[in-house]
Amino acid sequence: MPFASNPHRLATRRFALALAGLLVAVTVHAEPIGLIKVQAGEVTIERQGARIPAAVGVPVDRGDRIVTGRDGSVGVSFADGAILSAGPGSVLVLDAFNYDPSTRAGNFDVSIRRGTLSAISGKLVTQSPGAMKVRTPTAILGVRGTEFVVHVDAPE
Repeated sequence: MPFASNPHRLATRRFALALAGLLVAVTVHAEPIGLIKVQAGEVTIERQGARIPAAVGVPVDRGDRIVTGRDGSVGVSFADGAILSAGPGSVLVLDAFNYDPSTRAGNFDVSIRRGTLSAISGKLVTQSPGAMKVRTPTAILGVRGTEFVVHVDAPE
């Protein structure tokens, strides 16, 4: 029986293609966007309702919320060479990170809810000035390739 005229085979093929597409999407999304490089004191990663202790070598993902305690600090490196560091009492959210190493194109969005963030921009910003954005409760900073520090006073 020809393939196109067998509805069961056609439905099975469609299901297999949909499943393959879903697996590719899950695999792409599950790829970490950075790594914890330095950690001191209390630092946690909040991911999908779970709290994960941050330690050197732990990967970070899009949407992760990084929280440092009163004695905590953390340094995170990203694929484009960007480095973010947060001091005690900080809350950061890694909103987006997309980077193509062959073209150096993409975007990087991070929010600081409270505390101190220091950053060194990476190759992404070198290629596309303004591709990195830092959101605070009152402003959005478009990073054009530099080192900077942001401090946000906010209630705990």
